Amino acid sequence: MKSSYYQFSTNRLLIKEWHSLESYEWNQEALPEVVKRILSPTVTQSLPPMWQGDYTIERASKWIQQQDSECITLLIVDKSTKKAIGFIILFEDDNNSVLRLGYLLSEPEWGKGYATELIAGFTKWCEKQKIPSVIAGVNKDNTASIHVLKKNGFTQVSDTSLHDELSFILIQNK
Repeated sequence: MKSSYYQFSTNRLLIKEWHSLESYEWNQEALPEVVKRILSPTVTQSLPPMWQGDYTIERASKWIQQQDSECITLLIVDKSTKKAIGFIILFEDDNNSVLRLGYLLSEPEWGKGYATELIAGFTKWCEKQKIPSVIAGVNKDNTASIHVLKKNGFTQVSDTSLHDELSFILIQNK
């Protein structure tokens, strides 16, 4: 799909495929610097082990290459500051009937309502795009993200995983 497909905005946020942002839309930090800043050890602590720990510019650059080869990555930009504050990571199935969702916000932005606003905007975008369902995984200890998903219409799928991850699904009305 074309990158313009993956974009939406909310009152405070612009969310767009990270290679498609225009210069006037954000403060144009180098993408490896953005990744290094956002993916702090605190932010990544509940993610899979390969994502955890400190990020150097080299590690961030490799992470960007990996994301570009495996999924669609959207940059979350605060409209008022034009600062990148997080990522949405999407995996498509073969027929575009299900999206797998992941999202991350930089630690200084936690507790400001951005996650709820982000996921509310994302669910509206999915409805407009006629995406029938979205699956989101979250660490069972991440109560804030669990609350955000539930608040935005996701329901927990029975937990059969061997890991510490819970799965949630959003099914759109057709």
